[in-house]
Amino acid sequence: MIGTTEHYPAALQDSSGHSGVSWAAIFAGAATAAALSLLLIMLGAGLGFSAVSPWANEGVGAKGLGITAIVWLAVTQIIASGMGGYLAGRLRVKWTNMHGDEVYFRDTAHGFLAWAVATLVTATLIAGSVSSVIGSGVQASASVASGAATAMSSAAGSNANKSSDYFIDTLFRDDRGTAVSEDAAHGTVARIFVHSLGNDGQLSNEDRTYLAQIVAQRTNLSQPEAEQRVDQVYAKAHQAVEDAKIKAKEAADTAAKVAAWSTLWMFITLLIGAFFASLCATFGGRRRDAVTYLTHTTTTPLV
Repeated sequence: MIGTTEHYPAALQDSSGHSGVSWAAIFAGAATAAALSLLLIMLGAGLGFSAVSPWANEGVGAKGLGITAIVWLAVTQIIASGMGGYLAGRLRVKWTNMHGDEVYFRDTAHGFLAWAVATLVTATLIAGSVSSVIGSGVQASASVASGAATAMSSAAGSNANKSSDYFIDTLFRDDRGTAVSEDAAHGTVARIFVHSLGNDGQLSNEDRTYLAQIVAQRTNLSQPEAEQRVDQVYAKAHQAVEDAKIKAKEAADTAAKVAAWSTLWMFITLLIGAFFASLCATFGGRRRDAVTYLTHTTTTPLV
């Protein structure tokens, strides 16, 4: 009843000088859980690679692969953590003359501690592998740092030259419609398009008129018709740039959502592992307490 105090007899084998934690059993369960997790993850990775196909419309899709990976992680946590918790409860010492609630709590704690140690060990191994990969990448980057710096300098100079080419072209424009070579015309048009699309996306009247003159020289179109064609083509180019920006933003948003959902589901699978480790530890503890010891008696033969 509420408000009453229950008194239990003091445990003969549980004094202040004895710990209620069997670390040997916990480490044994943690080692088992970590090893099983590694085996099951490798098995899942092998099955996943075998189900993925580089060809379109073949194999498992990205969504199906993601759902399968989450389910497999949950199954891995259930099996590995459950086995580790069961061993932690089964291999512990036997607490005699102790109330059943305390035994239940200690078994639950042993399972949770075995899961926690296994999780920390696995995280440490993964972090070590990632650090090794990052270290190799840093060394490779350092070996080509000077070459990258030179390439960046060259690229910066090339971009500066392209930017200045547009203004140089405007300096030598001939409004009389003087014919130029095909390559020169293509280069001039490309520089005008790049400059206009890269700034505010608007084609100035001077550039529009000059492009129409170049188009009229190479077609049977009049100046107004050539200007109309310039407007149409430039509008398509501008729309293509805007579509590329939208797709890039959508891809970034999708990647952020995938990362968020992946982290959330990993959190849930870890909670599932902690629950099953604690639950299975109670079953292992009950089996441990149900052990019956056999005593061998020796009889003295009569003479």
